[in-house]
Amino acid sequence: MVMTAFSPRRSIRKVLPRYGVQGLFFSSSQNRVKYIMQDDEEEAGSMGKESTKNVLILMSDTGGGHRASAEAIRDAFQLQYGDAYKVIIKDVWKEYTGWPLRNMENQYKFFIKHVHLWRAAFLATSPKWSHSIYLAALAAFYAKEVETGLMEYKPHIIISVHPLMQHIPLWVLKWKGLLKKVIFVTVVTDLTTCHRTWFNSMANRLYCPSEEVAKRALQDGIEESRVRVFGLPIRPSFYQAMDPELPAVLLMGGGEGMGPVKKTAEALSDSLFDKEQDKPIGQMIVICGRNEALATTLRSLEWKIPVQIRGFEKQMEKWMGACDCIVTKAGPGTIAEALIRGLPIILNGYIPGQEKGNIPFVVDNGTGMFTRSPSKTAEIVSEWFSTKKDELKRMSENAKKIAQPEAVFDIVRDIHDLAWQKGTLSTVPYKLASSFSG
Repeated sequence: MVMTAFSPRRSIRKVLPRYGVQGLFFSSSQNRVKYIMQDDEEEAGSMGKESTKNVLILMSDTGGGHRASAEAIRDAFQLQYGDAYKVIIKDVWKEYTGWPLRNMENQYKFFIKHVHLWRAAFLATSPKWSHSIYLAALAAFYAKEVETGLMEYKPHIIISVHPLMQHIPLWVLKWKGLLKKVIFVTVVTDLTTCHRTWFNSMANRLYCPSEEVAKRALQDGIEESRVRVFGLPIRPSFYQAMDPELPAVLLMGGGEGMGPVKKTAEALSDSLFDKEQDKPIGQMIVICGRNEALATTLRSLEWKIPVQIRGFEKQMEKWMGACDCIVTKAGPGTIAEALIRGLPIILNGYIPGQEKGNIPFVVDNGTGMFTRSPSKTAEIVSEWFSTKKDELKRMSENAKKIAQPEAVFDIVRDIHDLAWQKGTLSTVPYKLASSFSG
């Protein structure tokens, strides 16, 4: 469902103070938002006496990691609590708002193809005053649409797994008087260097994948009592062990199939073929993501070693379970999944900003290497499969040591406990008059 943007009845000058943007360019006076709540005749009962609770996960397909984390949380809720929770995954921006929120996916694809522009945007919006004004301006146009999107699902719990899906939804809950009724938590899906838009002091919980992200949150004013460090939520099936049968390398380019995938695949094909014995010493699986042109090109080539070319995969645990190492860009979700599988990692690129810190995280923990060179990548893999098997084994052991396979269960258990602590969760008053009329 798509709704057209409404024209704000108040000027930006009057609206921005409502979003906490004051003392910069505008008057410090603040208009209070009025809302009318209908009386709820039922008394607040305990959560256990109620039926299924609605959990709304807010995400966007800007890369594959946000949806993967959302699906991991959904699966963990199902495994842990069965039908006690109904989990809904939605891109409210895409379904209910207009430009630019509705087009974030295409904008992301453009920016990662022009990384210098992404880096500039990342840095320019990092200061709190900068992204506060930007988000407040968006809210002035689309708050009513976001409100409609949220209220349609009547969530008892809202989980954000995207950095741009904290502030406006939380403002909506505040204006509707629901901050103490609806549980709102943020699950950060950037492993180390994350953007400050992940942090909002109104969220009940901030689940961090690493101590570094937690420190950034505390520095940004988030209360320590609200911060939890459980790791990155990874699909529960990754926790199930699988012994690989053949030496194999998994080559990936992220959800969009970006980076030097073709050149690296060709270099690996050469390096993993023993010319003296006239036979392969390893095999290769290439995941092209949504890049159909890349998949078509690779399938048309002749290979010296066994090769499987795949498109966008939702069951990555199957392919990682069949491999001994992985070559990928520095996406946090892929790194966390590889660590759980005990796969040594060769990082061959990163998106400036949120992925830059993932390079030292992998290298300094002795779980992999970084090189942009396809030929060097192929050389490393060839050595791991022949003369440096001990190094491959050591890195695999290091990966398992720092892996956090229980992270997704820790997150959903903590959300469940938080829900039980909120005694009024069962009586969320969704029959409300619009906060944005007038």
